[in-house]
Amino acid sequence: MVIKLSVENAVQAKAEIEKLESQGFTHDDIYIFAHDPKRTKDITKALDTESVGMKEQGFLDSMKNMTSSRGDELRAKLEAAGLTKQEADEYEEVLDTGKLVIVANKDNS
Repeated sequence: MVIKLSVENAVQAKAEIEKLESQGFTHDDIYIFAHDPKRTKDITKALDTESVGMKEQGFLDSMKNMTSSRGDELRAKLEAAGLTKQEADEYEEVLDTGKLVIVANKDNS
Protein backbone atom coordinates (compact mmCIF):
# COMPACT_ATOMS: atom_id res chain seq x y z
CA MET A 1 0.00 0.00 0.00
CA VAL A 2 1.38 3.40 -1.03
CA ILE A 3 0.08 6.65 0.44
CA LYS A 4 1.07 9.97 -1.11
CA LEU A 5 0.59 13.35 0.56
CA SER A 6 1.75 16.91 0.05
CA VAL A 7 2.12 19.40 2.89
CA GLU A 8 3.31 22.99 3.25
CA ASN A 9 5.98 22.56 5.93
CA ALA A 10 7.72 20.32 8.46
CA VAL A 11 5.10 20.97 11.17
CA GLN A 12 2.36 19.62 8.91
CA ALA A 13 4.66 16.77 7.84
CA LYS A 14 5.17 15.76 11.48
CA ALA A 15 1.40 15.65 12.05
CA GLU A 16 0.86 13.53 8.90
CA ILE A 17 3.67 11.16 9.90
CA GLU A 18 2.05 10.65 13.30
CA LYS A 19 -1.23 9.77 11.52
CA LEU A 20 0.63 7.31 9.26
CA GLU A 21 2.26 5.69 12.29
CA SER A 22 -1.17 5.25 13.89
CA GLN A 23 -2.15 3.39 10.69
CA GLY A 24 0.74 0.93 11.13
CA PHE A 25 3.50 2.55 9.05
CA THR A 26 6.99 2.69 10.59
CA HIS A 27 9.65 5.34 10.10
CA ASP A 28 11.33 2.92 7.67
CA ASP A 29 8.18 3.01 5.49
CA ILE A 30 7.98 6.81 5.25
CA TYR A 31 9.91 9.07 2.86
CA ILE A 32 9.89 12.87 2.74
CA PHE A 33 10.88 14.85 -0.33
CA ALA A 34 11.62 18.55 -0.83
CA HIS A 35 12.93 20.23 -3.95
CA ASP A 36 16.00 21.50 -2.08
CA PRO A 37 18.30 18.58 -1.19
CA LYS A 38 19.46 20.25 2.05
CA ARG A 39 15.85 20.76 3.15
CA THR A 40 15.11 17.11 2.38
CA LYS A 41 18.09 15.99 4.45
CA ASP A 42 17.28 18.29 7.38
CA ILE A 43 13.60 17.29 7.55
CA THR A 44 14.34 13.59 7.07
CA LYS A 45 16.81 13.75 9.95
CA ALA A 46 14.53 15.83 12.21
CA LEU A 47 11.50 13.59 11.67
CA ASP A 48 13.49 10.33 11.65
CA THR A 49 12.19 9.10 8.30
CA GLU A 50 13.89 7.19 5.51
CA SER A 51 15.81 8.62 2.59
CA VAL A 52 15.80 6.99 -0.81
CA GLY A 53 19.18 5.49 -1.48
CA MET A 54 20.86 2.55 -3.13
CA LYS A 55 18.62 0.05 -1.34
CA GLU A 56 15.53 1.48 -3.02
CA GLN A 57 17.06 2.56 -6.34
CA GLY A 58 19.83 0.10 -6.99
CA PHE A 59 23.45 0.94 -7.64
CA LEU A 60 23.18 1.98 -11.31
CA ASP A 61 20.22 4.31 -10.80
CA SER A 62 21.92 5.89 -7.78
CA MET A 63 25.04 6.54 -9.86
CA LYS A 64 22.95 7.92 -12.75
CA ASN A 65 21.31 10.43 -10.39
CA MET A 66 24.71 11.96 -9.68
CA THR A 67 24.72 13.41 -13.19
CA SER A 68 20.97 14.07 -13.55
CA SER A 69 19.09 17.31 -13.09
CA ARG A 70 17.39 17.77 -9.71
CA GLY A 71 13.99 17.17 -11.34
CA ASP A 72 15.15 13.91 -12.93
CA GLU A 73 16.72 12.83 -9.63
CA LEU A 74 13.53 13.58 -7.69
CA ARG A 75 11.33 11.70 -10.18
CA ALA A 76 13.65 8.68 -10.00
CA LYS A 77 13.61 8.73 -6.18
CA LEU A 78 9.82 9.15 -6.08
CA GLU A 79 9.49 6.10 -8.36
CA ALA A 80 11.93 4.15 -6.17
CA ALA A 81 9.76 4.99 -3.15
CA GLY A 82 6.77 3.37 -4.87
CA LEU A 83 5.13 5.91 -7.18
CA THR A 84 4.32 5.25 -10.82
CA LYS A 85 6.14 7.29 -13.46
CA GLN A 86 3.06 9.47 -13.94
CA GLU A 87 2.65 10.01 -10.18
CA ALA A 88 6.36 10.85 -9.87
CA ASP A 89 5.97 13.49 -12.62
CA GLU A 90 2.92 14.98 -10.87
CA TYR A 91 4.52 15.08 -7.43
CA GLU A 92 7.78 16.51 -8.79
CA GLU A 93 5.67 19.45 -10.00
CA VAL A 94 4.24 19.77 -6.46
CA LEU A 95 7.81 19.91 -5.15
CA ASP A 96 8.54 22.73 -7.63
CA THR A 97 5.97 24.86 -5.75
CA GLY A 98 7.95 24.55 -2.50
CA LYS A 99 5.73 21.96 -0.83
CA LEU A 100 6.91 18.73 0.79
CA VAL A 101 5.84 15.32 -0.47
CA ILE A 102 5.42 12.38 1.88
CA VAL A 103 5.34 8.82 0.53
CA ALA A 104 4.47 5.96 2.86
CA ASN A 105 5.10 2.52 1.36
CA LYS A 106 4.91 -0.70 3.36
CA ASP A 107 6.13 -2.69 0.33
CA ASN A 108 9.49 -0.84 0.14
CA SER A 109 10.83 -1.69 3.60
